[in-house]
Amino acid sequence: MSQDRPWFASYPAGVPQEIDVEEYPSIVAVLQSSLEKYRDRAAFSNMGKSLTYAEVDRYSKQFAAYLLGELKLKKGDRVAIMMPNCLQYPIATFGILRAGLTVVNTNPMYTPRELRHQLIDSGASAILVLDNFGKTVQEVVKDTQVKQVITTGLGDMLGFPKGNIVNFVLKYVKKMVPDYDIPGAIRFRNTLTLGQMHTLPTIEIGHEDIAFLQYTGGTTGVAKGAMLTHRNLVANMQQASSWIGQNAKLGEEVIVTALPLYHIFALTANGLVFMKFGGHNHLITNPRDMPGFVKELSKIPFTAITGVNTLFNGLLNTPGFDKIDFSRLHLTLGGGMAVQRAVAERWKQVTGVTLVEAYGLTETSPAACINPMDLADYNGAIGLPIPSTDACVKDEENRTLGVGEVGELCIKGPQVMKGYWQRPEETAQVLDSEGWLHTGDMAKMDEQGFFYIVDRKKDMILVSGFNVYPNEIEDVIALMPGVLEVAAVGVPDDKSGEAVKVVIVKKDPDLTAEQVKAHARENLTGYKQPKFVEFRTELPKTNVGKILRRELRDQACA
Repeated sequence: MSQDRPWFASYPAGVPQEIDVEEYPSIVAVLQSSLEKYRDRAAFSNMGKSLTYAEVDRYSKQFAAYLLGELKLKKGDRVAIMMPNCLQYPIATFGILRAGLTVVNTNPMYTPRELRHQLIDSGASAILVLDNFGKTVQEVVKDTQVKQVITTGLGDMLGFPKGNIVNFVLKYVKKMVPDYDIPGAIRFRNTLTLGQMHTLPTIEIGHEDIAFLQYTGGTTGVAKGAMLTHRNLVANMQQASSWIGQNAKLGEEVIVTALPLYHIFALTANGLVFMKFGGHNHLITNPRDMPGFVKELSKIPFTAITGVNTLFNGLLNTPGFDKIDFSRLHLTLGGGMAVQRAVAERWKQVTGVTLVEAYGLTETSPAACINPMDLADYNGAIGLPIPSTDACVKDEENRTLGVGEVGELCIKGPQVMKGYWQRPEETAQVLDSEGWLHTGDMAKMDEQGFFYIVDRKKDMILVSGFNVYPNEIEDVIALMPGVLEVAAVGVPDDKSGEAVKVVIVKKDPDLTAEQVKAHARENLTGYKQPKFVEFRTELPKTNVGKILRRELRDQACA
């Protein structure tokens, strides 16, 4: 890395400009280091139950032994996880990794159509699913290569009698667990018992082995799996921990994990980085229940919290949040979507801690830029490139632009993905021959080296930190017999940052907005569903017939 980069004038004191990617050969090596150092410390808590690092060690080893000894999976095979934040999640994730297998993180809110695509595309051999979503798996598993379904209830790791009560209430009182029947399925607790009958063999895991297939739309089109190697994730752990570690106390941090661990932000920042620190992760299963979330926060002596703008905004607008004891809180990290100035300023006012904005992508594991941890106030920037990371702004001809000029933000570093799973052409569209990842975000850099996002080059919509791609929405809505043409765009939304709007030309004059929304509910995850439906007699197009989404978006925002 060149020593004359402009951002070095602003580089945080004590943070190295380079990290040692070779220090650990794999995520498993980092995990084992923490398991040895912090064995008796609480590692993960959920719904009042805690697991120590020693327990995570034992259970994850048992699960790994089951996958290899009972299922006979081979190194590199894929295992899907479909559940919200709960104690089973870290056990399963670390177990899969310790077995030399690849984790396929799956959004539990996926519709059958979305789940079928991901399981077929990844070639997953097994899937671990929470009972609440078993019916979805039942509908698609016969169409996939999955040979073993593992099921679990939310209360299964909470102990007796609490776990039994939680499972009973969810199924019979709250009616949140639809009936399902998957022949041959096995319970998660039973896999741990079976795993004890096998000795976990020594698995050689190296930098280039794929740790996660993390599905994303990339910059366009249907969801595809970003191949994140052990090197990618180890690098990002090293980068992020060196950046925020100046303020962290090893073995003493308590972090609130409200974002789902199946999302790359929480997976790396909370699940991996704070595991490296010997931190205590408090897993929030349903952060959308804001009163319940605030009640939970009031019981936790937390030192750190991560989230997206909508989460912070929701907390600030929930009664009782301002009464919480923030005396131990020293780190608030916002990412996944743009942090709004009004939210950041109010967060500082209520908590006394600056909401530090970071920037990353699934394709960068995810962290690429972070603001200094000692930032006094919100500055509107996405931050500075983290150690061993190059960032620049390029024009359409791939020329690097100067200070203040707007172009596409490009990232290079050891955290940049290997590529998209079985999609070399799409990989080549975003990773150039020099190793630069073209992010699709339009940005500029100031004299101090801080980067600012100006706009998005692509038509991607960002709903509460989740990428939504117009092509997918349009494909689903176009399946309706009453639709002639459709365009999907993002429009500003106070709660989610952006919301999906579809503009439709009718084939059936009797088609209604409610029918469109009902069809979307059947085929799209909640955050992808259109919040607004508009009907027009025609859509704006170029002279070659391409729909002008930008024009529709500009009109909606006017």
